[in-house]
Amino acid sequence: MSVIAQNLQAVQSRIALAARAVSREPHEVSLLAVSKTFGADDVAAAVAAGQAAFGENYLQEALDKMALLRELLPEAALAWHFIGPIQSNKTRPIAEHFDWVHSVDREKIAQRLSDQRPADLPPLNVCIQVNVSNEASKSGAQNDEAAAIARAVAAMPRLRLRGLMAIPEPTDDVAQQRAAFRQVRQLFESLRAEGLSLDTLSMGMSGDLEAAVAEGATIVRVGTAIFGRRDYSRQ
Repeated sequence: MSVIAQNLQAVQSRIALAARAVSREPHEVSLLAVSKTFGADDVAAAVAAGQAAFGENYLQEALDKMALLRELLPEAALAWHFIGPIQSNKTRPIAEHFDWVHSVDREKIAQRLSDQRPADLPPLNVCIQVNVSNEASKSGAQNDEAAAIARAVAAMPRLRLRGLMAIPEPTDDVAQQRAAFRQVRQLFESLRAEGLSLDTLSMGMSGDLEAAVAEGATIVRVGTAIFGRRDYSRQ
């Protein structure tokens, strides 16, 4: 068994334990393997271990990796999730090549993604990114802005609104971790109560996935615990 396969198994065990601790079923939480800065061979090793969904932050790196993997694994049915900040000039290739976008934080970006999503592809799955910790250095909308963007996305024909995403300020305090994720869940629930059809809470990473699962995460985005520490010089 490869190191990546062992790491995937360990992360899945963490997810299962975290889910059962709060009377959830492990299958309610999906694992998104964050493969940014790692090569196609690393992704292929994860695919060989049963992983099919991958998250990328850097557009050109992701497009190159997708092309390599189509050659390496032509039969593999992989799902690609864009999870990084989105610039207006990058929306077309994102709309054309990705299955999910977790990081929509402006209506303008959502509209461009909808307009540029090819008609022969299914609607693009979208999560609205919430800046839950109000960090100036982080992307994401404030709660009231996120709610307005969600309502707008729900009406866009080439997008499918799925839910919310957040990256809280890092902390080792589990109570603080849970409090931040709880805020996102409460917004999620309020939007559902309005009648929006949401099913996804994308929150939790290598260091805080247990707290995220406890607060209702349906997707956890894990990179380091699967692939190891990143060498950003490779990006």
